[in-house]
Amino acid sequence: MKSDQKRRSFLKKGLLGGLGFYGVSSGADSAGGVEYDAIPGFAGSAAKGKSVIDLKVDPIKQVKVALIGIGSRGTGHVSQFASLFPDKAAVVAVCDIQKERAEKGVSILEKKGQKATPYFGKIDSWKEMVKRDDIDLVVIATPWRDHVPMAVYAMQQGKHVVIEVPAAMTLAECWQLVDTAEETQRNCMMMENVCYGDEELWLLNMVQNNVFGTLTYAEAAYIHNLADALLDKNGYYEFWRLKENIAHDGNLYPMHGLGPVAQYLDILRGDRFEQIVSMSSLEASLSEKIKGLPGDHPYASFKGKINHGDMNTSLIKTNKGRMITLKHDVVTPRPYDRINALAGTHAFHQGYPSRLSLLDKGHDFLKEADYNEYKSKYKHPIWDKLKKEIELNGGHGGMDFVLVYRIIDCLNKGVPMDMDVYDAATWCSVIPLSEVSVSKGSSAVKFPDFTRGRWNEKRALGIMKPL
Repeated sequence: MKSDQKRRSFLKKGLLGGLGFYGVSSGADSAGGVEYDAIPGFAGSAAKGKSVIDLKVDPIKQVKVALIGIGSRGTGHVSQFASLFPDKAAVVAVCDIQKERAEKGVSILEKKGQKATPYFGKIDSWKEMVKRDDIDLVVIATPWRDHVPMAVYAMQQGKHVVIEVPAAMTLAECWQLVDTAEETQRNCMMMENVCYGDEELWLLNMVQNNVFGTLTYAEAAYIHNLADALLDKNGYYEFWRLKENIAHDGNLYPMHGLGPVAQYLDILRGDRFEQIVSMSSLEASLSEKIKGLPGDHPYASFKGKINHGDMNTSLIKTNKGRMITLKHDVVTPRPYDRINALAGTHAFHQGYPSRLSLLDKGHDFLKEADYNEYKSKYKHPIWDKLKKEIELNGGHGGMDFVLVYRIIDCLNKGVPMDMDVYDAATWCSVIPLSEVSVSKGSSAVKFPDFTRGRWNEKRALGIMKPL
């Protein structure tokens, strides 16, 4: 079909176009690392609008929602947003390049008593939808390379935007999101669901109640064996995620582990990421899996180079001297793990499984009774407030519903979102910066300041304010 050919062309251009932003010019090495002005897109441009830190908009009694991308994540989002109808939100439109997926979204909504218009079939069907004047919020759950063009256009049409992870893939794209949010004064938030996990909010609550003392380092990861999914003919549309692993070598998906850690450490709220050093192992798992594919598989005859090593490990140093170890592995048989480790002068936590040790409780992890005492005392209240809704709507143990609830609740009340465009840009900048570091022999690479100097202002996270 002609639309499919356009789609393939669009994805190809996105992949190849991204490469230009990742590289550094020859001779960019210097004593102590990479000359940062040699990284295209590093500095950004002069602000075209005012800061959207703590952006407040007029309360929206019932948020009118439109969704782009009704795949594995988008289908879940349809149900989650629909669950808030009619008191808080209404899904009025859905869009997907594939007709059957758009119609699937409409069918889900009909079962929940809602009517929505489907858009499909053309590469820019989503633009027709986003132009509607009865939409408040656009939800983007498409392949990664589509995120920024869609978000920028939606904000320019006066819409608030929430974007599935990662929000952006290059430094230029990160700045595009920041610049457009500032110009339009629209919310642009990355949908990092893990920041709403029961364990993660519990840790954040303990940090803010000084249980951990002075924080010194953290460990985070996205370790998830997706090798079969990457090569599934019925999985990611036109193998778009496999293509990312073939084209790039760095940390392609840092947000699930890094987002909560950034919140523990008050990143952009008193501290900031200063520099990153990244290295990758050799690549073996995907190559070996491809060799075993049946002859009719589209990648059975693939002979090219897979750039992404099986494991990428990065070290991030913050302005206050804290250290973060960050890992990315989506191809080996290692069990799922986000690590979620946090160290302070008074306490240490290790995830998977969750364990806690305290300075005044000996050298071992707490026994079950003591652990449960701390879990009960510092559990974030939103998990009790939404207990029935979480049980009914679920989504990764409930964190998906809490995320969607908070997005809509903030818009209902006209208060700042829990996370903003600066968080999205900063966390996503790990993707291109890690690739630059790997390509330059694991040289240290500095982070841009997307807040334009306001990162050290102490401000509370919305999720930690009274509900």
